[in-house]
Amino acid sequence: VFPSLAQAQASVANEVFQELGQPSVFLFCPTEYCSSLCSPSPSQSCYLQTIGQELLPGIGVIWTGPKVVSQELSAVLLEEVEAVLRRRPVIWDNLYANDYDCRRVFLGPYMGRAPGLMSRLHGLLLNPNCELQANFIPIHTLGTWFRSELGSCAPPDHAGMEEVAALEDSQGAQDGSYSPQEALELALRDWVAEINQQALEPGR
Repeated sequence: VFPSLAQAQASVANEVFQELGQPSVFLFCPTEYCSSLCSPSPSQSCYLQTIGQELLPGIGVIWTGPKVVSQELSAVLLEEVEAVLRRRPVIWDNLYANDYDCRRVFLGPYMGRAPGLMSRLHGLLLNPNCELQANFIPIHTLGTWFRSELGSCAPPDHAGMEEVAALEDSQGAQDGSYSPQEALELALRDWVAEINQQALEPGR
């Protein structure tokens, strides 16, 4: 029925999207969801070009970066992806994912993401460690990164800026720059406080 896999996928996704009433959040994960899976590159991929052309504009497209687990994300790469997909990507960030090797747990701060990345994204999802308690630092430092990005990139009328400003006021002034080391220290301080609080609870 379809001349290519990409056209088949786009057709089915479009039909489901419309049948559901075109919801505000509808995500599509392409077969080529990172640069290493594209041949020869994202901008030259016939598959991604078709997805960008055929997929309805209200559908978000998931992207993991240069690799399935990307140590770095650059604005240049995201510009290339945005151009071929004809929309800003939703980053599915596997920086902390350990489902492929549960002997490893990732406890470091959120890092390797270029400043000013938010303006190139439609959204960002964090794929965490499988162990729930191990994600305190990853999620805490992601929040610090997110606040710094909003402070430096968002237009004045950006939805939710009032809440962000109130949060920043409660946690001290933000200068708009993100430091992984400072974010880690803040997370560790709050994590120790959380652990101490739990230790005082009856039955702990």
